[in-house]
Amino acid sequence: YTIDDTQNQKIMTAMSGGVDSSASVLLLKSQNYDVGGMTMRLLEGGLNDRDIEDASEVAEKLGVPFFVADIRREFRERVIGDFIEAYQAGSTPNPCVVCNRYIKFSEFMKYAQKYGYGRMATGHYAKVEYDKGSGRYLLKKAKDLNKDQSYMLYSLDQEQLARTVFPLGDMTKAEVRAFAEENNILTAHKSESQDICFVPDGDYAGFIRR
Repeated sequence: YTIDDTQNQKIMTAMSGGVDSSASVLLLKSQNYDVGGMTMRLLEGGLNDRDIEDASEVAEKLGVPFFVADIRREFRERVIGDFIEAYQAGSTPNPCVVCNRYIKFSEFMKYAQKYGYGRMATGHYAKVEYDKGSGRYLLKKAKDLNKDQSYMLYSLDQEQLARTVFPLGDMTKAEVRAFAEENNILTAHKSESQDICFVPDGDYAGFIRR
């Protein structure tokens, strides 16, 4: 899985408008990477618009280029469509896993490459390590086991792992918030959402009916 060396130091960070992705941008920038920030437009209006505004403000404060990737069609077809189909079939859908594989680490990367970035970063709590013995990239748990998200990333393939950086893998959530606060990042104390982004009220049946 070759990575264009001219783009290797250019990392596009997926900015959700939250503290984790904001801290990831700052960490990478402090390590002298050429960093950009990009937020995916997945839904119409609402919380997605607010997240884009927050991410844009953070990117401007940190002095990094900011982009918005319109992936509404792909998200609707691949993630929301899969969710509805699985729910109606009596299965328990996991839209975040589907989104990670086909949207966040696929469609997002296409946009990053379009703008000249050869790698991507996210604020997930996980680690990627290259194992010379097997010649494979390994997905590993984060330092903060209470926040570890490696289980949500199990479906990523070798090419996706090869291009991905998880800056927060060796930090705890408390350390990330403190780091963001010290650097006056406006999202330092932004609350976390535990809901599915397109069903914020948790009423799955109502969402499907609508």
